Amino acid sequence: MKKKILIIIFVLTFVLISGCNYNIQKNGWPKKIKIGTIRVANDKTVADKLNIFKNIFSKKGIDVELIFFDSGTSANIAFSSGAIDFAEMGYTNSVVALSRGIDVELIWIHDVLGENEALVAQKGRNINNIKDLRGKKIATPFASTSHLSLVKALELNGISKHDVTLLDMNTVDIVAAWKRGDIDAAYSWEPTLSDLKKTGNVLITSKDLAKKGITTVNIDLVNKNFSKKYPELVYDYILALSKAGSIYKTNPEKAIKAASESLRITESEAKSQMNGSMWLTRRELLSNDYFGTSKKPGNFVNVFYDTGRFLHDERKIKKVPSIEEIKKFINPIYIERSLEME
Repeated sequence: MKKKILIIIFVLTFVLISGCNYNIQKNGWPKKIKIGTIRVANDKTVADKLNIFKNIFSKKGIDVELIFFDSGTSANIAFSSGAIDFAEMGYTNSVVALSRGIDVELIWIHDVLGENEALVAQKGRNINNIKDLRGKKIATPFASTSHLSLVKALELNGISKHDVTLLDMNTVDIVAAWKRGDIDAAYSWEPTLSDLKKTGNVLITSKDLAKKGITTVNIDLVNKNFSKKYPELVYDYILALSKAGSIYKTNPEKAIKAASESLRITESEAKSQMNGSMWLTRRELLSNDYFGTSKKPGNFVNVFYDTGRFLHDERKIKKVPSIEEIKKFINPIYIERSLEME
């Protein structure tokens, strides 16, 4: 009997030890990298479809799995459970991640949002401008870049959030509510935005707001357990995104075709989405306007802090991250090292 118990304990111990290392190759690299993404035509979409990720990571025997999320809220949940290594989201959700102590860091800006996010009103409801939204029902995913932009757009037109009914909906539910006629307006991003525009009027875009000093971006986070263990793979990841961005700048037709095939949309739709935002190079990201450098943080620290205050006022976070916390959270070292590797 004792012998049987000892055998069982040995087997269970072996399984547990093996299970802890199930994702590690003999060469020390992980077998697979899990990358969270949203359905947006950007550098990550291009890098995946053109096999840039695959070509870079396969040299180390690593497979790449893309996991789609409807919002940064879902991606943050996945980060909290350790289910993903990287994830893309609107930067407002990265503020939420920092405030809640999720063990991640910010490493990349995919694009500065422009005409690919907008506030749209239903046709036939006498809504010709933002001031006509008083007393109306407006949907947006809360704690998203669209949520921030919506509230700022209302404020710029003298409308308080108490003057309207704000509804927290994910993008799928927004489209469904729109078609039922349950909502009067919505602030959202592509591809949802294209559905809304078919029967709606655009009142303001994130590009319009950017001209007024309200800048919003899509960013990428990395799990810090992963980045501490595999910093070289984070450099590779940055390099892949940079290569995709370069293809878009030098051969836009190729990038647009890749994005359209990946997202199963027309090339015209992909082109519209991609032209509606601004893609930054690594050196632009290291400028004072954005990340700055590891020695001299840039202005994005202040944008991040102000957004934290907004989310706190909206009761989406309990604590506003400090400037020092934000400086540690935004980590340009991976971009710097990727440039050194070339």
